[in-house]
Amino acid sequence: MTDWDDAFDNANYVPDALGYFDLWQERAQAFRNSGVKAELSLPYGQKPRQELDIFYPEAKPKGLVVFIHGGYWLRLDHRYFSDLATGPLAHGWAVALPSYTLAPQARISQMTSEIATAVSYAANKVDGPIRIAGHSAGGHLAARMVCKSSPLSTAVQKRILKTVSISGLHDLRNLCKTKLNETLNLTKAEAISESPYLDTPVAGTNITCWVGGAERPEFIKQSHLLHNSWQSHDAKINVQLDGTENHYTVINGLKDPYSGLTKALLD
Repeated sequence: MTDWDDAFDNANYVPDALGYFDLWQERAQAFRNSGVKAELSLPYGQKPRQELDIFYPEAKPKGLVVFIHGGYWLRLDHRYFSDLATGPLAHGWAVALPSYTLAPQARISQMTSEIATAVSYAANKVDGPIRIAGHSAGGHLAARMVCKSSPLSTAVQKRILKTVSISGLHDLRNLCKTKLNETLNLTKAEAISESPYLDTPVAGTNITCWVGGAERPEFIKQSHLLHNSWQSHDAKINVQLDGTENHYTVINGLKDPYSGLTKALLD
């Protein structure tokens, strides 16, 4: 019998894991204060957390990158991750970072709808192709955008050239057996309908499951689950194991214009 609380536990397996939150805030604030061209706190809906930031390159953008933050659908917001726009910006891409309503105020299905609204809002502001990345719970939401059951319009989906789920959660059913579910309130039916692993990708989807080599085994498994499910469909999917990176350091590659992670996103 699997201890699912332990299987999905990242913090207890990384020294000073919660210290990363302070580090992320400091780096993100410094980036926003650096003079980068940006539109901040744009409302894409009426609820308090329905807002996003967009960072722009100096020249006309080649297109739009959307980064969706993680936090187990329970914590954090887009302002923790502003500096992750560094890599895509260096290659001429605009970068949007949305927040979304968290549990228990929203169900995961509602978060999926909110992110679809945020992506559509940003897509109306930035012309051209779209690339989507998300970390952890954000990886789940990124993958949901290219599912056939996605709330995104067909027009916006057709603009998505690449998706990267970084340490993403793709099969939510076993989360129903964790203490996290006391707040997430996932039902079995919602866990099934919100699992990309149990859904079908939009035809032509190009997705990379990027996961740290020092992650908990369940997170590595979650990447392989999606690969095994979606490779039989009309989709291009691969899994990339990132060296000795853990759940909190695996996103750092987006700060580097020449990292493997940035390359995977921008192809």
